[in-house]
Amino acid sequence: MPRPTDRPDRQTPPEPRPSRPGPPPAARNRRQAFTWLTLLGLLILFWVVMTGPGRGMRQIETFQQFSTYLKEDKVRPGSVILEDTRIVAEIKAKTPGFEGSGDRGTPVYVSITPGEFKYYQDKLDEMGVPWAVNAGSSIWVQLLVGIAPVVLLLLVVWFFIARSVRSAGGGPGGMIGSFGKSRHRVGSKDTVNVTFNDVAGIDEAKEEVTELVEFLKNPKRFQRLGGRIPRGVLLSGPPGCGKTLLAKAIAGEADVPFFSISGSDFVEMFVGVGASRVRDLFKQAKENSPCIIFLDEIDAVGRRRGGGFSTGGHDEREQTLNAILVEMDGFEAADQVIVIAATNRSDVLDPALTRPGRFDRQVSVSLPDLNGRRQILEVHAKKVKLGPDVDLERLARGTPMFSGADLAAIINEAAILATMAEKDFVEMTDLEEARDKIRFGRARKSRKLEEVERAATAYHEAGHTVVQALLPEADPLHKVTIIPRGQALGATFSLPEKDRYGYARRYLEATMRVLCGGRIAEERKTGDVSSGAGMDIRMATTYARHMVLEWGMSDRLGFVNYAGVDNREMFLPEKDYSPDTAKIIDEEIRRLIDAAYEDARRIVDQNWEKVVAIAEALLRFETLSREDIDRVMRGEQLVKPTVADLLAAEASKPAAKPLPPKTSPGTDEDLGRMLPSPA
Repeated sequence: MPRPTDRPDRQTPPEPRPSRPGPPPAARNRRQAFTWLTLLGLLILFWVVMTGPGRGMRQIETFQQFSTYLKEDKVRPGSVILEDTRIVAEIKAKTPGFEGSGDRGTPVYVSITPGEFKYYQDKLDEMGVPWAVNAGSSIWVQLLVGIAPVVLLLLVVWFFIARSVRSAGGGPGGMIGSFGKSRHRVGSKDTVNVTFNDVAGIDEAKEEVTELVEFLKNPKRFQRLGGRIPRGVLLSGPPGCGKTLLAKAIAGEADVPFFSISGSDFVEMFVGVGASRVRDLFKQAKENSPCIIFLDEIDAVGRRRGGGFSTGGHDEREQTLNAILVEMDGFEAADQVIVIAATNRSDVLDPALTRPGRFDRQVSVSLPDLNGRRQILEVHAKKVKLGPDVDLERLARGTPMFSGADLAAIINEAAILATMAEKDFVEMTDLEEARDKIRFGRARKSRKLEEVERAATAYHEAGHTVVQALLPEADPLHKVTIIPRGQALGATFSLPEKDRYGYARRYLEATMRVLCGGRIAEERKTGDVSSGAGMDIRMATTYARHMVLEWGMSDRLGFVNYAGVDNREMFLPEKDYSPDTAKIIDEEIRRLIDAAYEDARRIVDQNWEKVVAIAEALLRFETLSREDIDRVMRGEQLVKPTVADLLAAEASKPAAKPLPPKTSPGTDEDLGRMLPSPA
């Protein structure tokens, strides 16, 4: 879409640079000639090495042995030649020890000391052996053979380096100068197909960014009341919440150049390259203003200076950060350059970087709520064919704490599952299976467990189920299964009725009792304990530690925070309390867990018949829904096909037209969400 030109306040963007022309014919001819000369030199070197002096000759160890050959008349007359470093001769044909020499004879040589050349002349004269002199030729040939490979190697290296410099230079400085050039990518509305319509679930963040786009399009509207453009905007939030997507939407909406670069692209192995690239990036941005600079993962270079990992020497990262600080503080009001940065570790950024005047706004891009998840699912569901039974509202309610990237992956995985099952559209069962696969891993229905281990898993999950069903403060039950999924042999899933932004004490205590119920039921059934409760123990301990250290839920410790500050800059955690307080903290954590364990034991003992009934139903059906659990706990019989019945029905279907089994609400395809993690 062409840019409008009827606004006097807008600057016309620079014309695109024409592509660099190729080298002229003369330069190409010189390059080809140099290539052929290099190949010719290699051939000459190979010929010299293969045919040089000493090649094909046999060496005689000592001059005494050579003298013996001369006295025994084994040397062909007239073949003795004196050189600077050796005596060359030719042994007669068919001489013992030289039978394979042929009719002409075998060339041999014996090494001599260069300073004793006159001594060997006299020796040969005493024996009456005629000889000839070839002084100097051997030294020059050996020198050529020794130096030529090195010279040729240097020429080849010089050729490739010169070629790389010409190809990578792109201007003055060549390849060396290109290290300091910014490695940004330039985007615009024409090259990016993401708009604000593709961004959902983060309405507040989108509104703040929309103001920036409007400012770039119509700056006089804001300057009328004395407002100035923000220097920078920092997008912070957990991974997968849409920070980079929001930046792409800005490029799609704003009719201005969009410079995109990652924080790690500034740092190079050479000192000072990061700062040079920062200066080059901001220089080009000012030349193309109004424009937007997007720095992704800025925490790679923007970490707090003087941290615990500083070695005291030259820190390339700090020099790059200093350059960013100087450039952002050097903007003029008329520059119209906005810097947008994204990070998921805003707590480790340098205070000088996040102060007003540099990053004037800090926009939190958090996990979407129920309404936001539904909107995100609707955006991604436009790309796939959905069946009539799909309920995105129910799927959004069953995906608390899911990020936008997780929700996009659910739609994509569901489409893949439906495609592999030869379906005409994506059904609700595909979406729910994709949800569980994204969060917990693929169901491993082929894993065969021993009956003892399978029974222990069933009673373990039954203990969780009964305690959770009987405690009104806990999350509602959704599903329980003993089909292995991911690293777990079984799981009890809950479906929260609403998003939780805080944790009440009663809810935490109820959740800890639910976590303890599995180990208690398993121990009572088998008389032993296993490692299957490892995740439950870790989660219960985490809850208790947060309650004591951060949330002030201990009567002995009171309204005090003992967790300290976790900036991950020090090797040792911060502890601002005495050893006596540490002992009380350990005692309070142990007291909370012990109280939850004893209360859960009481609930399991009082309702053991219900635990047995749930466990037996799990051993038979493997997966139970909330409705099935309610019937079993009321003492009713379940009327539904067992796992063996489903397998038999699947095996009896015609092989020509395989159809996926239609699952009921009580199968593994409808798993919900496990217990939420603490804040």
